[in-house]
Formats: sequence, C-alpha cells, structure tokens
Amino acid sequence: MKLFKWLLILLAISLVGCGEQSAGNALRLGTGGTGGMYYAYGTQLAKMIESEDKNHALDVKMTAGSAANLRLLREKFLDLAIVQSDTLSNAINGRGVFAAAGEGKGYAAVAGLYTEACQIVVTKNSGINNVSELVGKRVSVGERESGVLQNAEQILMAHGLTFEMIETVYMSFTDAASAMEKGQIDALFITAGTPTGAISQLAENKDIKILSIEPDVQNNMMKLYKGYTRCTIPANTYKGQTQPVETVGVKAVLVASTDLNDDDVTFITEFIFKNAEKLPHNAGDTLTVKNAVQDIPAGFHSGAAKFYEMQGVKVNVESSKSSMSQKAGQD
Repeated sequence: MKLFKWLLILLAISLVGCGEQSAGNALRLGTGGTGGMYYAYGTQLAKMIESEDKNHALDVKMTAGSAANLRLLREKFLDLAIVQSDTLSNAINGRGVFAAAGEGKGYAAVAGLYTEACQIVVTKNSGINNVSELVGKRVSVGERESGVLQNAEQILMAHGLTFEMIETVYMSFTDAASAMEKGQIDALFITAGTPTGAISQLAENKDIKILSIEPDVQNNMMKLYKGYTRCTIPANTYKGQTQPVETVGVKAVLVASTDLNDDDVTFITEFIFKNAEKLPHNAGDTLTVKNAVQDIPAGFHSGAAKFYEMQGVKVNVESSKSSMSQKAGQD
C-alpha cells in the first residue's frame, strides 16, 4: 500500500513538470561579450520570456561573437545565436574564415534585429583624426572569431592599411575599453548597436572621440563587401560626442538551428516583434517585418516563415539540416 502511494506521488510530480520547460531544456542562445549589445539583448530577452511564459526558456551563452556563434551552431552547441549579416553571408557561402568548413549548413535566419555601427574609438588627446593615422598604433581589433575582427580588417584595407602595419591586440569590448582607459591601447574597433555599453562606460571616465569614415571609402566598402550600409551615430550618443559620426554598419541577425522545431521558433519570432521596443536596439531603429526580412543573406527557418506568412510576407525557407545528427554536450 505504501509503495502504491509513493508511485502516485511520483506520477503527480512528473505530470506537474510536463507543462513547463525545465532549465535543462532551455534553448541555448549565443550572444557576445558582456560589453556589447548582443549580450544585453539576449539577457533581456531571456528575462522577459521567463517572466511571461512558463513553457519557454533561454540559456544565454557569452561567446567571442558572430563567427564563433555560427561555428557553435553548426557543431550543435547552440540552438539560437545573434550574428552580423556580413559574417552570416561569409558562412553561408563558405568564404573567409569559413572556407575550410564549406558552405554553411544547419542554421537559418529568424529576423534582422537592428543596425550595428562600426565604431573606431580613440582618445581626444591621441592626435588621431582618421583611420589612416593608426599606422604603428596599438589597436584592439576585436576577439578572435568575432565579426568585429573582419570589419576591422576590411576598414583598414579600405584605408590602405593591413594588420601588419599596426600593433594588433585581440580583446573583448569590455577589456578593450578598460585597456584604453588605462592608456594601454591607442584605438579600438567595436561593431555593435548604439549606444554600446562598453563605450558609454569608457566615455564616462575618459574623453574619447569616434572616427568617421569618409563617404568615398564607405562607397568602396559597400561595393567590395556584401552586407555593409551607411550608418550615422547621432550626436550625443556618447558623453562628449557633440557631432554625428558617419560610418558603415551591418545588420544584427537572429539565427536558429534548422533542427529546432517550428513551434519554438514561431514563438520566439512573435515574442521579439511583440516586445521590440522593450528590447535593446540601435538608436533610431524600429523593428518592422519589412526590415526584419530585408537584406538577409540566408534562408529563413520554417518556424519564422510561418510567422511572416501570417503577416502577409513570404520568405525563402532554408530546408537543410545540420550534418551532425547527434547533439553535442552543452558548453
């Protein structure tokens, strides 16, 4: 009799748990370093989902950035990730750092979230007024496997420079800002939505300026590299920045494993649109269905496509599955 009662209790406990997604089943979302908008976006999204829906959960993972996120998605260490559109384009086409891996398989777009500005930060007393003057300077070009690293290399090349002509260091946003505050580096590259937390914090403690990119250089970059667009950082985005900064930008894109079920992706897509104004985004950006699907260099997840179809918009659906059938252990 006692054994029967215990079995009933265990059965009741198991049934209570069936309706909720446990922490162990939370979708793993790859973001970036703590000083950037990917991490801020991911953590805010996770908190909002936790407070509003008991059947879904996100486990936010801090990573090196876009290239790392796409690799981790492909290797099944992540279910979702935020990446730069230009890095996504390279991954899909097997270019650049993805050449050895071949054409990207196993992930698909969910939504273009906001514009990311390519920001080149120096101190006001550095004497550096344009990118060409970075020759011989100690410069943070982003972490290895980050989208920033590619942006830094391409911006330098557009100004006739290479990594060999500067002293490169590979730092996260937060570490680079700290190093500049201490006088350990002369410049730093950051690609992120504005205002970027690491730069805002730096501007509170150090007089900084952000270098503009000349219109002709912007034109050349947009012709040479897919994914770039003109981008303006409005005046007073950061303390002491009294003039607008003209630069280039890329789009932040949420991507998902093609192995992820449609219902989860449809839920995430709808939730993002419903709460767009409460989530971090680039100053001046407004999330609409039109800009969420525009200039995305990848096919869309079928779950996201269902949401867009309900809004009267059809998108190309990515049907490929990951080549790895077994899910790797969580990091």
